Amino acid sequence: MDKIEFKRHRRLRASASMRSMVRETHLRPEDFIYPLFIVEGDNKKNEVTSMPGVYHISLDKLQQEVQEIVSLGIKSVILFGVPEEKDDCGSGAYHDHGIVQEATRVIKKHQPDLLVVADTCLCEYTDHGHCGLVENGNVQNDPSLELLVKTAVSQAEAGADIIAPSNMMDGFVAHIRKGLDEAGFTDLPIMSYAVKYSSAFYGPFRDAANSAPQFGDRKTYQMDPANRMEALREAESDMEEGADFLIVKPALSYLDIIRDVKNNFNAPIVAYNVSGEYSMVKAASANGWIDEKAIVLEKLTSIKRAGADLIITYFAKDAAKWLKESN
Repeated sequence: MDKIEFKRHRRLRASASMRSMVRETHLRPEDFIYPLFIVEGDNKKNEVTSMPGVYHISLDKLQQEVQEIVSLGIKSVILFGVPEEKDDCGSGAYHDHGIVQEATRVIKKHQPDLLVVADTCLCEYTDHGHCGLVENGNVQNDPSLELLVKTAVSQAEAGADIIAPSNMMDGFVAHIRKGLDEAGFTDLPIMSYAVKYSSAFYGPFRDAANSAPQFGDRKTYQMDPANRMEALREAESDMEEGADFLIVKPALSYLDIIRDVKNNFNAPIVAYNVSGEYSMVKAASANGWIDEKAIVLEKLTSIKRAGADLIITYFAKDAAKWLKESN
């Protein structure tokens, strides 16, 4: 009988050392951006009910938190402010002593090498919960841009290393780039939420940030989850307007979009592993239905394999600890 020729792919899977040698995708703590929810007041570190392991942290508790983050090898955080008072124009977002601005100063005082990404939006600061000014029930695009520029410049003056506008107003990158340049921050990069879908996976975040819309929804400015080519149009506009990073949000249901954006644009791609994706895993783990460590590391690997260079994830601290144990 003639010998049957076939490929022996299992040769490269024969041992843990062999599998490690040929592994194509690697996770590192420096790949992660850890979100922080900063609140006003003192002596506060209160767990978010819908996001086990995620906390509202007051400024006096922030030094200890960032010390732990740095010790785990995580190089960057993204800041979300949760103010006590809100108004119709989100003035707390661009106040010189706003909660994100003050948190940035604290971090830079104690951990100057930790990169601070400032989320640049109005929804946490408006009493209506929308990401811009509202008139007759409609979110106004162009008037909102002026306030977003003021917010970005204020965050830059406080010491932010990266401005991350998440509002999805048309032209937001161009206006913020111009505003930063005119204020002397020509070297400050913009990490644009270029591809942000109107997703059902944001629920726990809105609980954490107290930012749910008080009427309607955000479908007039966030993207339809059914659309693919729209993502490329949005990303192309932001690149032309001066974006330095491109964010795709959410991550897991949009791995195809991450790959599309990676294939089409020569910029670092950031995937946002969002709150709903986090909380579902935490709930299943609490019920003993899954191996949380294995699931999380597989998920994060899939996001990197899809093309993400960086991952914003609430699992950052846990994943960094697990990777350290594995090594």
